Amino acid sequence: MSNSQVGILEDNTSQGRFLIFGVHSPDTVSECLKDLNESLDTSNTLIGIGESLVNALNKDIEGLRTFPVLTGSALDIPSTPAALWCWCRGTDRGEIFHRSRAIEALLQPAFVLESVVDSFQFKSNRDMSGYEDGTENPQGEDAVNAAIVKNTGKGMDGSSFVAVQQWVHDFDAFSEMTTSEQDNSIGRRISDNEELDDAPASAHVKRTAQENFEPEAFVVRRSMPWMDDMSAGLNFIAFGCSFDAFEAQMKRMIGLDDGIVDALFKFTRPVSGNYFWCPPLAGKKLDLSLLGL
Repeated sequence: MSNSQVGILEDNTSQGRFLIFGVHSPDTVSECLKDLNESLDTSNTLIGIGESLVNALNKDIEGLRTFPVLTGSALDIPSTPAALWCWCRGTDRGEIFHRSRAIEALLQPAFVLESVVDSFQFKSNRDMSGYEDGTENPQGEDAVNAAIVKNTGKGMDGSSFVAVQQWVHDFDAFSEMTTSEQDNSIGRRISDNEELDDAPASAHVKRTAQENFEPEAFVVRRSMPWMDDMSAGLNFIAFGCSFDAFEAQMKRMIGLDDGIVDALFKFTRPVSGNYFWCPPLAGKKLDLSLLGL
């Protein structure tokens, strides 16, 4: 869709930096957002807006809500709401670093930088566990239908909702598993990415098979690995025309549907959880008309 932000439907990012901001001065939010939009290169930086920021502007975006706290069997999925999310995309880490500094400086009158996650591509779209990520992503028009809001009116059409989670892997636990146990946890062979017909019901691909939900729960994943000192994992990113598909998958993963917990939790856990609305484009700028900007 021509007026959706670049990066939602494109899968060509080799380096990324994710910035999450809170609001410290509501009175200057409008001016800062206008300045950001004026200077923003939407070809390489994607913006998401949180519910608290919309509330600060006394506006409402239908479908936008706060990431829910979800609790399963010995599992707590955290909610860490934030006001603004910036995904700086590119190929040069130095350029991305300086771009992120410029964004922080521009937003400083109203916003405070709360989190920075640097990300990258690993072995052609693999998670740090070595398994391919996003194999079941819808393609072409199916991707548009899954990720992009349509037929709702100007200012909303072309937008998207994004769920963002930072997952931290326990590589010691993962390395203690046999290759067969690892494959059965994912539901695919690491050697050739083939799905295992006899994988257990707890295998991740069976827990999240998008076509097996009612209604079907398709999202477009643009997740990227992250690394910091000796810690690493996956910065999970899922775009949808609503948050419903993501929530359906997450609830099934923690066993709320049938008591079966996703085997993924044997070696990884999320430490954050955010929902954002990604406005559409008007030309090369964000269409912020629904926010009164």
